[in-house]
Amino acid sequence: MTSRRHLLFAGAGSAGAALAASLFPLQALAAAANEVFEVSYTEAQWRAKLTPQQFAVLRQEGTERPGSSPLNTEHRAGTFGCAGCALPLFSSKTKFESGTGWPSFWKPLDNAVATRTDKTFGMVRTEAHCRRCGGHLGHVFNDGPPPTGLRYCMNGLSLTFTAQAA
Repeated sequence: MTSRRHLLFAGAGSAGAALAASLFPLQALAAAANEVFEVSYTEAQWRAKLTPQQFAVLRQEGTERPGSSPLNTEHRAGTFGCAGCALPLFSSKTKFESGTGWPSFWKPLDNAVATRTDKTFGMVRTEAHCRRCGGHLGHVFNDGPPPTGLRYCMNGLSLTFTAQAA
């Protein structure tokens, strides 16, 4: 149920995000635009291929609401792939419950995920993207479990899941 307090905070959050976006240019988007990827489509083709929500995350580096992805509770054996180009990205064996509200992994599959420095919103983070199509997946943090100590905090909208055959 929405209260005036929720609306006030939501409005303040939206205004803050708009202000931050105007003060800190989207340098990661500019960097991505200069890279050449194995799988490449025009903006119109991406829009036709993806849902509006997937397009916002994968192609415009948006973020889904925490706790909104059905993949948070996906615990079957299988592979998480890129929703943009179907490249396998993560094994379910490396998925863990981070408590953040997004699917999290401690290691990607070999030659699947690339990273770049993201300086948007006045902070420095490591952005993770599909190495084949450049689709934005999320961010990598140094607070994950052993053996890597990394947390690949991924947007569920950027992923697909294929269960392992029994």
